[in-house]
Amino acid sequence: MNDQVVCIAGVTVLGILEQAYFSLQVINARRKFSVSPPSTAGPPEFERIFRAQANCSEYFPIFVASLWISGLFFNQGATTLLGLLYLYGRYQYFCGYSESSLGRLKPLYFSAKVQWALIGLGAVGVLGTMSRLYLGLDFTQYISQVLL
Repeated sequence: MNDQVVCIAGVTVLGILEQAYFSLQVINARRKFSVSPPSTAGPPEFERIFRAQANCSEYFPIFVASLWISGLFFNQGATTLLGLLYLYGRYQYFCGYSESSLGRLKPLYFSAKVQWALIGLGAVGVLGTMSRLYLGLDFTQYISQVLL
């Protein structure tokens, strides 16, 4: 089974490392701008970094759940590609937001589209599996061939 999920696991590890990197950036910003915990208010430069990290953390559980559901029930290859694109978009979001609040918008829209694609593929995969198991219909294989 490991070979069926190794790429998804790899993307998950990369995502965890990305989240750790974002957290370290907040720690560095706290030191740079002298903002002691638990305070979250400080100069705009600090607040943008703090919010960028918080926003990325808020969406991470949704990303991980949709990544695994899509990978397990739809297709590991397509899911891996989308997962990598999502992580790239979130990195661009973090960097853009750290520089200016407007810098977050383009990467935000990009990563949101990728996230919805993961949710969609996961839904198709789950519904396909349920229809195969309970109705004897296998439309997932057809959809997978059309999309890939």
